[in-house]
Amino acid sequence: MGRADPEEGQLPAPVKPPDGGWGWIVLLGCFVITGFSYAFPKAVSVYFKELMKDFHVGYSDTAWISSIMLAMLYGTGPVCSIMVNQFGCRPVMLIGGLLASSGMILASFTTNIIELYLTAGVLTGLGMALNFQPSLIMLGTYFDKRRPLANGLAAAGSPVFLSSLSPLGQLLLEKFGWRGGFLIMGGLLLNCCTCGAVMRPLEMGMKRKMEKVQDKYEVKEMLPMGGKSEEGISTADGTKKAKKAKKAKKSKKGKKLLDFSIFSNRGFIIYTISKFILVLGLFVPPILLVNYAKDTGVPDTEAAFLLSIIGFIDIFARPACGMVAGLKWVRPHVAYLFSFAMLFNGLTDICSARASNYTGLVIFCVFFGISYGMVGALQFEVLMAIVGSQKFSSAIGLVLLIEAVAVLIGPPSAGRLVDALKNYEVIFYLAGSEVVLSALFLAMATYCCLNRGKKAAPPLEKSLAAGGRSDTEEAESDVQEAEEHSSNNHQPAHSTDDAVAVASEEVNHVAAEEQSEEGGGCPEGDGEVLARASCNTDQTVERDSF
Repeated sequence: MGRADPEEGQLPAPVKPPDGGWGWIVLLGCFVITGFSYAFPKAVSVYFKELMKDFHVGYSDTAWISSIMLAMLYGTGPVCSIMVNQFGCRPVMLIGGLLASSGMILASFTTNIIELYLTAGVLTGLGMALNFQPSLIMLGTYFDKRRPLANGLAAAGSPVFLSSLSPLGQLLLEKFGWRGGFLIMGGLLLNCCTCGAVMRPLEMGMKRKMEKVQDKYEVKEMLPMGGKSEEGISTADGTKKAKKAKKAKKSKKGKKLLDFSIFSNRGFIIYTISKFILVLGLFVPPILLVNYAKDTGVPDTEAAFLLSIIGFIDIFARPACGMVAGLKWVRPHVAYLFSFAMLFNGLTDICSARASNYTGLVIFCVFFGISYGMVGALQFEVLMAIVGSQKFSSAIGLVLLIEAVAVLIGPPSAGRLVDALKNYEVIFYLAGSEVVLSALFLAMATYCCLNRGKKAAPPLEKSLAAGGRSDTEEAESDVQEAEEHSSNNHQPAHSTDDAVAVASEEVNHVAAEEQSEEGGGCPEGDGEVLARASCNTDQTVERDSF
């Protein structure tokens, strides 16, 4: 997600994802960011009892700290999208890391619960939001063919960090108190700046490609063409740079801070509605599980261990699901795999509603961990497949904003029903039914509204992606067009002088030989219609074979 350089006249264009190399470092950074973003709001809960004693507040008051963090993570999605589109991913992530760290450091000096809301809640939550969304965008730009596996590995950061940060928080609480623990946790969040620093934009690859194309034509200056020819070449080069700078300036002016055109994509609308219904019930069972187990007579230590079981299974479920989603015969149908994961999760909730002993709850945690990990590994992969990497920054911001509404409705409503009915069984039935409904809606809407009548289309069009080509193919095509544009602009202007005309024909002949080797565009010259037609045919064959 690099910015264009107006001085060099380079246009922002998609670059072929390397699917490896530095992308593995980007994946590691995304793993850390995902872990902090999802696990940190839950890990802070180990300090709640001490906060209740010091500030003389109730559990619901301290629980708002985690709720505000999650609300900032989801609700500031459009703000993050605008900042990424305006400044790029790396600067936004560096600022986010500083905000997240400073929020926890300032929280260690607070004297009342309101100050905690503003520091640990708003400031830290905003900082993590500014890290989470750009990291996913960068992951999508570095991976294409291996993107499902990359998303699965990055999503595994959530259970890994949850199983690590909670015991670490308890240890820090015992050694240094909650103020010292907050201070050290703020220092740990500075690692988000390190993760942001490694998010190197891919624009440098495009610059090197353009420089390579330009160097090929420097041989023209060495040909005996005369002073007027050299004048023509320098004039053509100046015209080329002026045109590129003009196009870059025009592209910069027309750049949208938040692309609302994605709402014209039916696949995006279907995904958004399905995700909203899903979030209403997805987080309810793990939130109520411990209290449910205690009410059935399970000891406190064994009840808390149930969440550890879910986290342990989740660690392995997410990368495994990412590998399955990356298979050639599965990836075109990843939306249906996502629907199956949601259906599996919802049926697990419904079937386990009557679990009345510890063994039944352990079995529920195993199956819930598998299905929950599948949903976590596939949710962003499906969104990338729908809108593509170019519009993903705007799409994820709008989706997270809509999810924030569901997060604020689902779990609190479930808690109110528990207080009113004193029955967890109804809550599990309700949450499971919502998840099953989202799965059925996504599968049926995808088949009826998107895939029906497209049996003759290429396999990638049968998925939720709007285009017919992958990001790799689009990048190849854009680079090829850039080569054609550069080669055409290097043609010297014709002169009335016969010597200049002969020199121009020699340059065209040399350029035609070089371009035939590279598969680039054809030179423009008089009486070369047949050569152009032949070259265009070669380009078509090359793109089709790719």
